Amino acid sequence: MFRAALPVLGIVLTCAAGAATAQTPVRWLSQSQVTSSQAPVENGVMDALRAAGFAVERSEFQSLGINMADGLRLIRAGTFDVASITVGLVASDDPFLEGIDLIGVSTNIDELRSSVDAYREVFADRLEERFGVRPLAIWPFGGQIFFCSEPIATLDDLQGMKVRSFTASMSALLERLGASPVTLAFPEVYPALQRGVATCGITSATSANTGKWPEVTTHVLPLAVAGSVQTHVVNVAWWNTLTADQQAELVKHFAELEAGLWEVAATTNGVALSCTTGGPCDSPIYTAYNLTLVDLAESDLAKLRAIAEEVILDDWAARCEPVYPGCAEAWNSTVGAARGMTAGE
Repeated sequence: MFRAALPVLGIVLTCAAGAATAQTPVRWLSQSQVTSSQAPVENGVMDALRAAGFAVERSEFQSLGINMADGLRLIRAGTFDVASITVGLVASDDPFLEGIDLIGVSTNIDELRSSVDAYREVFADRLEERFGVRPLAIWPFGGQIFFCSEPIATLDDLQGMKVRSFTASMSALLERLGASPVTLAFPEVYPALQRGVATCGITSATSANTGKWPEVTTHVLPLAVAGSVQTHVVNVAWWNTLTADQQAELVKHFAELEAGLWEVAATTNGVALSCTTGGPCDSPIYTAYNLTLVDLAESDLAKLRAIAEEVILDDWAARCEPVYPGCAEAWNSTVGAARGMTAGE
């Protein structure tokens, strides 16, 4: 009897061991290249999820040659389970999404956080309804400032320049200032600045430094026109296959991811700007350069807000309402209420 029981016991132990080691696959599409300041935070959360029983398979937009504007479509189609998305780049599919970070609305990290928190619920509902995805983390790259290959002192100096843009509201701002917006994804900007296809580019201090923009620019105007809000989204159909415990584990770790990436935006952009403009540069990530840092004029802040109120908000509402009737009202009761601004009136 004992000998007869041994094969059965072996099967039971094998099944138990298999159950203990089985992991849930997660196909994760990332935009954080190894040199980026966001990569350590994202990689740390991936490791924590692996330890919690998820087999995270990381892919990268850039290495796969995928246009980041296609991120939502790839998640909706189920090509990936999780992806980090640049909201401004995918907002061409639905202008309502851009409402979380319209140009001139949030010009510092505290204003941006209040805008994101106010818009979070309606933003999540729209993503799920329209695209079948759920945002688990919403965070910014940080203040989007100007890097130029020609001298610049104020916003007025942008007149006649070709400036990299990546959202519709950013292009509206540039056109109002007399500049020519050039729509480019981030990997395309360095060669465009190098060849003169663009005179200036707009991005965060961290992204510019790690992207080596200071090699092809000379001046920095530190006026934050937006925060470049990002979101990590999951495919809802995939999400619904998970157990309640697995969903709770993901929610917990993505909350940690969001907190960590807000911290990066709030702290390391200052370090990156210092490194870029000849200041102290005690950092293993950023490279020391000596670009000219322009003094920020209060008149430029006032001009940016005026353009937002006179042009950006109404232009956005006009694009959004035909796609999502009531979107201006939704914005006014959320971000608008938080920032004291009104769209579409």
